[in-house]
Amino acid sequence: MSDYRDYGFPGEESTHAHAYLQQPLVQLLNKDLKPCILDLGCGNGSLVRFLLNKGFDAYGTDASEEGIRIAKNLHPDRFALQDLSTDDLPSLLADISFNTIISTEVIEHLYNPRKFITFCKTILIKSGGDLIISTPYHGYLKNLSLSLIGYWDKHLDPLWDGGHIKMWSKNTLTLLLEEQGFKVSNFIGCGRYPYLWKSMMIKATLAHA
Repeated sequence: MSDYRDYGFPGEESTHAHAYLQQPLVQLLNKDLKPCILDLGCGNGSLVRFLLNKGFDAYGTDASEEGIRIAKNLHPDRFALQDLSTDDLPSLLADISFNTIISTEVIEHLYNPRKFITFCKTILIKSGGDLIISTPYHGYLKNLSLSLIGYWDKHLDPLWDGGHIKMWSKNTLTLLLEEQGFKVSNFIGCGRYPYLWKSMMIKATLAHA
C-alpha cells in the first residue's frame, strides 16, 4: 500500500488519532449493524481502546512493530502487525467477519491509495459494511487562507520525513471511494472552524456482493 515510516509511540496514551476525531467517529458508527470494527493503521491502539471502552467490538493492525507492541500490552488478542506487502489480513484476524473498517489520518501518507481502498473492499465485500476514513481537510477557503498568511511551506513541508504525500478534498476522496463501488453517505468536518477544518471524515457503504 505504501512505504511505512515508524513515527514512534512513547506510551499507551499517545495517539495519532486526535481527540477531535473521536466523537465524529462514534456518531458515524452504525449501531444497528452491531459493528465489528477493524482499525487499519491503528498506531499504538489508542483509538481501538477508546472504542472498546465505549462498548464496541474493535481490532487494529499497523505496520509498526513498536506501535503494535504497545497496543498488545492491554489487549494482546485485539492487535496484529500488518504486512503491507501482502493483500491479506494477519492470521490472528483473518477469520473475523468485519463489517466496519475505520482508518484515521492514514490515507494522506500512502503512495497508492487506490490499492488501499481495494484492500478495504476485499475485506468488506463478503458481508457488506461501512468504511470510515479521516484525513486532513482541504477546500477552497482553507487553501486560500493558508496562501494569504504565507503558511504553505509549513503546511506542505517537503522536509518532513514520512509526511503527507497526497492532499484530499471531499470531492477527490469521494471519487476514489466511488471508483471501488462504495456509496458515500456522510461527511463531517472535524476540528477548528467550518471550512477551515483540521480534518474531514467520510463514511461510505459497500453493498453485499
